[in-house]
Amino acid sequence: MVTTAVSREIVDVLADEMACGVDRAVAFWMSEIDQALSDTQLTSLGRLYAIKEVVERYKGLTGKSQLETRRA
Repeated sequence: MVTTAVSREIVDVLADEMACGVDRAVAFWMSEIDQALSDTQLTSLGRLYAIKEVVERYKGLTGKSQLETRRA
């Protein structure tokens, strides 16, 4: 019985840590996009290119050549 409780606690801690890591990663990439959008020294087209650079950097770092499309 004790083993089951300890195992459940470990799973809960690991799940919390994973969720926290995902949250931090999403916040980082959203911050990168926000910075590109709010750069007053860029034109609208420049902002679009800056966001494209963020996406390309993400793809390169994750090894994803294409991102999955969202399905409704």
